[in-house]
Amino acid sequence: MRNSKRILSISVSAGAGHVRAAQALCAAGEKYFEGVETIHLDLLDLVPSLFKKSYGEGYLKLVERHPALWGYFYEKTNHTRSDSKLRRLQYAVERLNTKKLEKLIEQLKPDAIIATHFMPAQLLSRLLGREELNLPVWVAVTDFDVHSLWIQKHMRGYFAANGEVAFRMAAMGIDPSAVRVTGIPLMPVFSETLSKDECRKELGLSPGKTTFLMMSGGAGIGGIDGLAKRVLDVEGDFQVVAIAGRNEVLHSGLRELAKRYPGKLFPMGFTTTIERVMAASDIAITKPGGLTSSECLAMGLGMIVVSPIPGQEERNAEYLMENGAALKAHDVAGLEYRVRLLLGDRERITALRRNALALGRPEAARSALEAVL
Repeated sequence: MRNSKRILSISVSAGAGHVRAAQALCAAGEKYFEGVETIHLDLLDLVPSLFKKSYGEGYLKLVERHPALWGYFYEKTNHTRSDSKLRRLQYAVERLNTKKLEKLIEQLKPDAIIATHFMPAQLLSRLLGREELNLPVWVAVTDFDVHSLWIQKHMRGYFAANGEVAFRMAAMGIDPSAVRVTGIPLMPVFSETLSKDECRKELGLSPGKTTFLMMSGGAGIGGIDGLAKRVLDVEGDFQVVAIAGRNEVLHSGLRELAKRYPGKLFPMGFTTTIERVMAASDIAITKPGGLTSSECLAMGLGMIVVSPIPGQEERNAEYLMENGAALKAHDVAGLEYRVRLLLGDRERITALRRNALALGRPEAARSALEAVL
């Protein structure tokens, strides 16, 4: 018999954010809670390779190549009844491909589960409803919006990114007492105070120049090479850090581009210390994913959000802009205009950063675990 408590966090690797949230919960458990064992499980590691490829990679391809189509699906499923033919078909396919989950839960015997994606929440809801599972299941929503797929019966509680998400959950039928406004779970390092000068020195950056951070996500989706070229042609005393993630082709192209802009463009591949890169920067140029946006807010990093996809990214962008933490650029011309605007208005940069920091919730993972434990 074990003496420690065991928390299982379950994600789905459709985009990096759900996985990062689950990893953050595990890291917070290890750092802050003695006698607590945290385990992360990616649900797609348990399914047949064909389903994994179509679900995980298919999502990335859809949002990158056909964002309007993704937006249609987002809205269509958000207003589809849970007992509709579309939902029943979806549930049947997902259940067929995730039977290993039930066996693994039985083997691990966790004391509680936290789902950072709606798919495990759906599957566990049905197990709880049939009394085939008897333990508390919590759900951490990873955007500044909540889609109806996240709302499931029999959940012990929900973690919301902000007050509006909590309000919407209540409007969808969740007992308000079951919702906690914690923010989106982040790694504990985002709670640390980092020196801008030290982080710039580590990266080989000039200490006095305005610094833009361009990000495309862990998989390196998005055309940041084209965006970087447009920004670099702007006159001014600034520098750009461009992160290609795991996309080696993109990283190689950025290195070639950097040769044409010595001392102005600093390409990077995948990094495990993004918090230090953020600390070295003044403004992030990024897609407004829930996790990336939350990390920027925790670091007090204002944003220019670029071409948010219809659906959750649009909702995230609206929240950031409404609270003065971001500007939005629809295309490369809009991005260039806003870069020029900020280069000529240092006070605007300061205001974006101040507003971002006010919205940040760097202790979200710790707060969620405190509720679970």
